[in-house]
Amino acid sequence: ELAKDKGEGTYNVELKYFSSRLTDETAHLANGYDAVCIFVNDEAPRSVIEQLHDGGVRLILLRCAGFNNVDKKAAAEYGITVLRVPAYSPYAVAEHAMATLQAANRRLHKAYNKVRDNNFDLTGLLGVDLHNKVAGILGTGRIGQCMARICKGYGMTVIGWDAFPNKKLEEEGLLTYASKEEVLKRSDLISIHAPLIMGEGGTYHLIDEKAISLMKDDVMLTNAARGGLIDTEALIAALKQGKFHAVALDVYEGEDANVYTDHSFDVPTEDVTGRLLMFPQVILTSHQAFFTREALQAIATVTMENARNFNEGRPFGAAEVK
Repeated sequence: ELAKDKGEGTYNVELKYFSSRLTDETAHLANGYDAVCIFVNDEAPRSVIEQLHDGGVRLILLRCAGFNNVDKKAAAEYGITVLRVPAYSPYAVAEHAMATLQAANRRLHKAYNKVRDNNFDLTGLLGVDLHNKVAGILGTGRIGQCMARICKGYGMTVIGWDAFPNKKLEEEGLLTYASKEEVLKRSDLISIHAPLIMGEGGTYHLIDEKAISLMKDDVMLTNAARGGLIDTEALIAALKQGKFHAVALDVYEGEDANVYTDHSFDVPTEDVTGRLLMFPQVILTSHQAFFTREALQAIATVTMENARNFNEGRPFGAAEVK
């Protein structure tokens, strides 16, 4: 819709849709185009960047805030600009995180199937109140702040950790900052909203075996940010030991081959999903936390504005990935 009109005051962009993901095998499809527009399940490592450059691509438009699937260094070397959507609907992600966490807490996925089987027994469905519990928010950007407000609305005490604390949040009484270790130790509910940053001092495996060992028994955990923030093997090991009361994952390590695809008639080629789903307190969704009408509209608009800014030589602001 946004690309239909041409002329002064419009985006002046021609779109061509491909159903395949961007990978080494499909990068040649971009030959002759000025830009590629990709999402979280597309791949843009150095090998893909090289092909895009050779095909004449000068711009990568990300329809998301995260950019861990793009080799920034390679893009810079080949003169390819990378623009993202730094914010679309933080409410969508935070609301999904809480919805799935509560579903796991109250075993709604189990209850739904039991009632469908005409079974109204309550065995295995025991949950806990969130009221008067402690919520720990790891990452207090826009989405983390929304999650903090939701938790506050439940009557929870909210504590937070962030590499760059926002003191205004403390001043308004939304949360109290603490060290990562203290958040892990004190929280009854831990919600992850940090960016995935690789390398030394980054956030890759922010939740690992050591972090899990600091948590309370029967803790609740939700991740709607990036799968690599949690060490999946460490999580599964802890689940086997009964560490968690509830785990809600919209993202997880090993999800890449599954995201936005239908494998219902396929023989499984990986076992991470099946291993996670065998635990009754775990709920998985398919990277859909962003998936609301309002968020999609915002993503489309900002992406088109990024394209126009590139075409017309305007400043990119917070959209530019450097």
